[in-house]
Amino acid sequence: MVPVIIILLLSTLPSSSSSSSSSSSSSSSSSSIPNYSTKGKWKLLKSSIGVSAMHMALLPNDRVITFDRTDFGPSNITFPAEKCPPGLDCYAHSVEFYPAKRGVRPLTILSDTWCSSGALLPNGVLIQSGGNNAGERVVRTFSPCDDCDWVETRNGLVSPRWYASNQLLPNGKVIIVGGRRQFTYEFIPKSSTSVEYQLPFLKETIRSDAFPNNLYPFIHLNTDGNLFIFANDRAILLDYVHNKVVRRYPVMPGGVSRNYPSTGSSVLLPMNLSGSSATTPPVAEVFVCGGTVPDAVDKAIVGVFVEGAKTCGRLRLNDGNPGWEMTEMPLRRIMGDMLLLPTGDVLIINGAARGAAGWEFAREPVLEPVLYEPGSKTFRKMNPTTIPRMYHSSAHLLSDGRVIVGGSNPNSNYNFSALFPTELSVEAFSPPYLFGPKSRPNITGIRSGVNLVYGQKIVVNFRLKGDEKKFKDGKVYVTMMAPSFTTHSFSMNQRLLVVEVAEIQRRFAENYAVVCLTPATPQVAPPGYYQLSVVYDGVPSRSRWVQIGS
Repeated sequence: MVPVIIILLLSTLPSSSSSSSSSSSSSSSSSSIPNYSTKGKWKLLKSSIGVSAMHMALLPNDRVITFDRTDFGPSNITFPAEKCPPGLDCYAHSVEFYPAKRGVRPLTILSDTWCSSGALLPNGVLIQSGGNNAGERVVRTFSPCDDCDWVETRNGLVSPRWYASNQLLPNGKVIIVGGRRQFTYEFIPKSSTSVEYQLPFLKETIRSDAFPNNLYPFIHLNTDGNLFIFANDRAILLDYVHNKVVRRYPVMPGGVSRNYPSTGSSVLLPMNLSGSSATTPPVAEVFVCGGTVPDAVDKAIVGVFVEGAKTCGRLRLNDGNPGWEMTEMPLRRIMGDMLLLPTGDVLIINGAARGAAGWEFAREPVLEPVLYEPGSKTFRKMNPTTIPRMYHSSAHLLSDGRVIVGGSNPNSNYNFSALFPTELSVEAFSPPYLFGPKSRPNITGIRSGVNLVYGQKIVVNFRLKGDEKKFKDGKVYVTMMAPSFTTHSFSMNQRLLVVEVAEIQRRFAENYAVVCLTPATPQVAPPGYYQLSVVYDGVPSRSRWVQIGS
């Protein structure tokens, strides 16, 4: 019987203390040295990718697909004359960005993608749905290849979907929930018998029909296969197969709205699979942060910019008597993006301290990201950027462990002279784990390959430089990250699994192997691509793409 090592979801990050470079250094020169090992580092990747990154997704070939909207006016990138879309101008509103080489390739979108949604299908194809005007029923797909472009299905949706949210399901389909004045859900890809299903909860949680305020609801797939849906300050668990609400959760305290335009953010916290099985699922816990009062948008319209919220809440979805555990961030924030890191920590980035989501509705950009450690339940402020990322900004984890950040356009068109101009740049934020002094693991191979099945034992080989006598088995864990589709401060389909470790093997000088078990069910790990990382003492390897259950 192979012993099981239980790995706790506590990230061990570098110490916040630092020593001066020498005893003779003055305090002023010491303090001027950036402390990247505790607060991270920013780097400009490209001053302009030609479009503002309102929507963002990462493909299994490590290309980032991003786009804004087709009626923003002329962008800053054009097609070659021979590739201009028939009947349209030559300005592109979607690009493929390759961070490793900083290359940009313009892509063709024909219908309006403004405030749309998406997910990555099990085969690695990006499926993207809805938008405004002629784009409201369109489904678009993009395949990860060197010369692929968008393919559009004009009537791919049963109902118009504008400001909706998507989630990949255990059967490989995608559920789409809500949208402006759409109190329903449906599934894509659509079949000849597809219909929409009524969801009265979305009507119950709306503040006013004049300015609907429960848009882009936060949705997360629970470990029982049902769907957690959160709108403003309340939540349900939906059996979408039988169109039945199976649970209503307590109201989140505080009187704060968390969804667009009082925009906060949400993640499903990392799930520790140690000891779980097909019949004993892991703990599922949601974390919601930020937002503002329900009428903040009304006040912003007349020039009054209300403070954003500092509050956050954690909710365990399957407890017998679930309740919100409230806490506070160090900074007030609306329109922040919450991203899971391969260590299990949560990065809260982008946004503003006052106002609401919308054109020119926010003030006081929040330039400092915050790192939250779920195990210790603590927050730490990171080094600030110099570029405001307000409404219509986005962010995504890259395979090298950095976070790509782009977008920000709180204007009705491309406007480079506004209070907060249209932002075409993309940056990378490198979390503290990339700056030592601890060694970084390097995956050298995965025995059984990268095509995985549920409940399978795999061997991940990795190298770790350093004194082998100081190596400790208990500091090793392995994570699998589902890539997200990010827009409007919500990373749809984001999911981090800490897989069960069975054994740590020492191979030869600085080389090790970790024997671990893949997730047991598609309810825990929907089929598709994941970024697999080995983490040692709080430092993750560069991730490898694996595919499960397809």
